[in-house]
Amino acid sequence: MSETQQVWVAYAAPEQQFHIAVPFQQGMTALEAIEQSGIRVQVDLAEPLALGIFGVRLKDLHHILQAGDRVEIYRPLTINPKDIRRKRAAANPVGRYCRGNRFKQLK
Repeated sequence: MSETQQVWVAYAAPEQQFHIAVPFQQGMTALEAIEQSGIRVQVDLAEPLALGIFGVRLKDLHHILQAGDRVEIYRPLTINPKDIRRKRAAANPVGRYCRGNRFKQLK
C-alpha cells in the first residue's frame, strides 16, 4: 500500500477550526500550500500572513516545506495579555492587608 505524502494547513478562527490536508510536492512553499488548501475561500485571512511550522514562527512565506509539515496560520491578538492580567488583578486584589482568593469560602 503506497501512502501519499501530505502537508497540513491549520487555522483556528474564533468560530471554527480548520485542519486541511494538501498533497505534498517537492519544492512546495508555505504560501503554495495555503493556496492549494483553498482556505482563503472559506475564511478571510488578515494580511500580512503570520505563519509557523509546528509552533515555530516563519520569517519567510516562501519557506520550503518537507513532507508531513503542519503550516499554521496565526491570527493577530484581539486583547493585550498585559491588560487581561491587570483586570484580573484589579478584580481579585491580594495585598498586605487583603487575603487572597484561596481563603474564600466554598459555597
